[in-house]
Amino acid sequence: MATPRLSGLTLMLTVLAAQAEELPPPAYQLVAHDADIPSTVLFAIALQESGIRVHGRLLPWPWTLNIAGIPYRFTTRAAACDALLQTLARHNAKRVDVGLGQTNLGFHEQRFSSPCEALDPYRNLAVTAALLQEHHAATGDWVSAAGRYHRPVGGAPAARYRAGFSRQLERLLVSVKKGTPP
Repeated sequence: MATPRLSGLTLMLTVLAAQAEELPPPAYQLVAHDADIPSTVLFAIALQESGIRVHGRLLPWPWTLNIAGIPYRFTTRAAACDALLQTLARHNAKRVDVGLGQTNLGFHEQRFSSPCEALDPYRNLAVTAALLQEHHAATGDWVSAAGRYHRPVGGAPAARYRAGFSRQLERLLVSVKKGTPP
């Protein structure tokens, strides 16, 4: 399975960039509101998990699969779904992360009606937000919740993730204050 040529993604990401002028974008605000979490936290997680840099801007990409540590980005949900189903036939689901929040299907498959539902941007964000809310309830702060979101058992991988998430969140908060895209 190969990553589509970046030039094919560039046009689609340019369209997404135009839609993301409001920070965080409206979809993140809506889902975060429903889950009672800060929209900046949800958007920072998506940037950290599925972000791709295009024309100097980092944007989350909804049809991203991470298979055994290797990210793959697809130009359509259908193409990502086909690849996901093929992947699940060959790999343990615990090695497969899906969508904007890179939800791990091995640990969270019960949160979706089917594997490909995890590629629905709103559903994926809703699951991401619910997981973040659960981790926040256990930790009391969003940075720790983000670390647990990435690696619930903690350790060095969670610490690295917390640092990366903190950078994303800080950059996003500065952009929101200035009214400029990240």
